[in-house]
Amino acid sequence: MQQPLAYRMRPRNLDEVVGQQHLVGPDQIIRRMVVAKRLSSMILYGPPGTGKTSIASAIAGTTKYAFRMLNAATDTKKDLQIVAEEAKMSGTVILLLDEIHRLDKTKQDFLLPLLESGSIVLVGATTENPYMSILPAIRSRSQIFQVFPLTPDDISAAIDRALADKERGLGSYPVRLDEDARAFLTTATNGDLRSALNALELATLSTPETDDEIHLTLAVMHESLQQRAIAGDADGDAHYDIISAFQKSIRGSDVDAALHYLARLITIGDLPSILRRLLVIAYEDVGLANPQTASRTLTAIQSAERLGLPEGRIPLANAVIDLCLAPKSNSAMSAIDAALADIQAGHAGSIPDDLRDAHYKGAAALGHGVGYQLPHNFPGGWVKQQYLPDTLVGHHYYAPKNTGKYEQALAAQLTRLHDLEKRSK
Repeated sequence: MQQPLAYRMRPRNLDEVVGQQHLVGPDQIIRRMVVAKRLSSMILYGPPGTGKTSIASAIAGTTKYAFRMLNAATDTKKDLQIVAEEAKMSGTVILLLDEIHRLDKTKQDFLLPLLESGSIVLVGATTENPYMSILPAIRSRSQIFQVFPLTPDDISAAIDRALADKERGLGSYPVRLDEDARAFLTTATNGDLRSALNALELATLSTPETDDEIHLTLAVMHESLQQRAIAGDADGDAHYDIISAFQKSIRGSDVDAALHYLARLITIGDLPSILRRLLVIAYEDVGLANPQTASRTLTAIQSAERLGLPEGRIPLANAVIDLCLAPKSNSAMSAIDAALADIQAGHAGSIPDDLRDAHYKGAAALGHGVGYQLPHNFPGGWVKQQYLPDTLVGHHYYAPKNTGKYEQALAAQLTRLHDLEKRSK
């Protein structure tokens, strides 16, 4: 059985690597390492199909070292031992270890001395953030390089190479690729070259030849690329990046960006994260600037839960647009965080005696509740009285923002109370 096109077109040296020129371009770090023959272990992290395996393969091809591929999740310690024996017999082996974030401690302990001696040059590949997901002992012995989604121009160049290559590519087929089909293929995969090449091969092999050509139209390419590539599975690091961008876009009142990230989360199918994040945003970012937004958001969340996806996207879109365009205030969150900071710093202090619980017999003998004045018994429902512990008298946590009518009314009431307190001294 023939290997997929993306596998066959894997670069044989650094000059054939598509994209990632910040690593393999002239005078860049990985090329300098190869030219100087000073290879060190490295971790490449980024979305699928962006060249992590290609870079490892190209390093091996350029240096003429043996190249082996293993998966940290599925291959065993015995598989690692086979690679180690090969390195002992024939010299340096470049080992591409895919999903390195799943490496367990037993395999790590076996690998570490081999990395120290240089008999194995480890190229770890992962879609996860290595600073969060990879064991420190491996991370400290490796250079960490980020790879990025390929540009449409990068993918287009790789397509041209595959269509022209008669040995490994599709050069033996009389392919005519329409420009709109090319544009779709270079953008719909979101920088994933593997998906683009394999869709191109599927389209080529499944399209009948007519008039001495295989005509690849936009419609054909749509059929061949049924599933758009999108980074961000429900457990991965990229998923949290999407959630972060989602909240920051709403906080920044960018409706279009917020809807874009909502669409990504819907595509992944992570309804629980969407619902939780929207409720957080309603209170954290809109807050007291427009408290009614929180009620409307909760209604939208309940509707989306009841409807499920895809229909739930409609109340979700309503909520996102509402939250985006609402005035913003994080004054309530800032206030409670400031109060928590005092508690954590040991500034709690003793509760004033007159505020203590006095419902039990003997409380008065302790002075608990004695002298407490009920505000409802005074004009305006207010009486000067100390509520904060002695150590915090005069501290203010809530700082209203000038965001809208509601919080302006709160600010006016707070100012009135502060004035009453000053006049009563």
